[in-house]
Parts: sequence; structure tokens; C-alpha cells
Amino acid sequence: MSFGRRLELMRRIRDLSSKAEFFEAGNTEQSRIEAGVLAAEIDRLYVQWGLGGVRGLELDGQPATVEQLIEKGPEDLFREALAAVKAECGLGEQERKN
Repeated sequence: MSFGRRLELMRRIRDLSSKAEFFEAGNTEQSRIEAGVLAAEIDRLYVQWGLGGVRGLELDGQPATVEQLIEKGPEDLFREALAAVKAECGLGEQERKN
């Protein structure tokens, strides 16, 4: 992953994260719901941005795309992809080799 791509992702996440932190500090049910929505949007952003494609999964009889995985795919598979993208973003080249 290039430095520029990582920087782009960090900027987009920073904006959403600051809004999420604001709502997390609130003590109303609406604030907690809004914080949860923003956290889910951040997860979606990671997968949209970092997942190059989906192989071996069909949805509605068609090969799945990243967007279809997000919208209609199994949540466990989405979470697995999310974890992989986050791991890739956080590790240097040498750490990925190990």
C-alpha cells in the first residue's frame, strides 16, 4: 500500500471519527445510535477502500462485488475482510512478511 493511499484513508476516517467521538460523549440514546452509525460507516469505508475484489462468493446467483458483499453478504465475511484491511493498513512491509 502506498503512503498516499494510506494518507487518503486516514484523512477520510479522521473526519468521521471526530464526529463519532462527539456523539459518544453524549448521554442520550440518539447520541449512542449516531455514534454507532458513524462507526459502521468507518468500517464500510475501510472495506470499500481496501478490498480489491471478492472471489468465490455468489450473491443472487452472480459473482459478488465489494459493494454487494457490504450490502448483502454475510456479516461474518464482511468482518473478516474488515480485519484483513485494517491489519494491512497497520503493518509495515517487514511485519506483513512475518
